[in-house]
Amino acid sequence: MSSTDVSKHQGFTAEERAAMKDHAQELKMTGARRGSKAEKEAQDVLTKIAEMQDTDRALAERVHAVVTAASPALTPKLWYGMPSYALDGKIVCFFQSAEKFKARYATLGFSDQAKLDDGPMWASGFALTEVTAEVEERIAALVKRAVS
Repeated sequence: MSSTDVSKHQGFTAEERAAMKDHAQELKMTGARRGSKAEKEAQDVLTKIAEMQDTDRALAERVHAVVTAASPALTPKLWYGMPSYALDGKIVCFFQSAEKFKARYATLGFSDQAKLDDGPMWASGFALTEVTAEVEERIAALVKRAVS
């Protein structure tokens, strides 16, 4: 590189570093406690949701209730510090709080494990500002489709 080349890469953001720290802590916590792994992971998700700011907490609580009711086959677990839901150990969907990443809205996201394919292009993330009865129905339908 010449002395005139300037690198724009600044590394990970503070939010990304915090998410990686959360993930490392999750890995330590699952190995350190006794009892069913699924029970511990489900409790960790509920604890993480309880720690969220008011708006994110209310959204996450509703999303958690809808996802677990729509597909009992999905197991709650933390994924980079976010509540997520896995099938056979692989993340299918997750809730990302607005506050954690200083975003305008919370997000319900689906991984590539979700079977939401719809032609050559489809949505895999959904902005959430409120969870109404209509939104609950849509989340339930997406989750059912994602694991079918």
